[in-house]
Amino acid sequence: MSLQFYLLLACAGGLGAVCRFSLGQFAIRVLDIPTPWPTMLVNCLGALLIGVLAQVFTNRASASVELQFWLISGLLGGFTTFSAFSLETVLLIQAGHWSEALTYICLSVLLCVLMCMAGMQLVRFV
Repeated sequence: MSLQFYLLLACAGGLGAVCRFSLGQFAIRVLDIPTPWPTMLVNCLGALLIGVLAQVFTNRASASVELQFWLISGLLGGFTTFSAFSLETVLLIQAGHWSEALTYICLSVLLCVLMCMAGMQLVRFV
């Protein structure tokens, strides 16, 4: 992959982060939705969008690999990593790997919450 590819990927990720922040602020300030619900809104929208893009790219083999990376890993990766988690879970379910999908769901949620707590504790002790 070229330097140009990585620069465009970084720009897409930055744009995704700006969109995430903007949507969250809109939900809080305009729609009067309290925290943490704007985050769930962003995560659900990201999951919807990654599902749409994954299906579009499946149906249209002509879409370049670079475009797929820019939109999914870059834009939606900056918007929410929960969208990637959602897609991976759906792919496991579609492949018939229900127990692996359930394990992935439970471990992802539990471990990420525990790691967040561990990070907070680490900062408190340092």
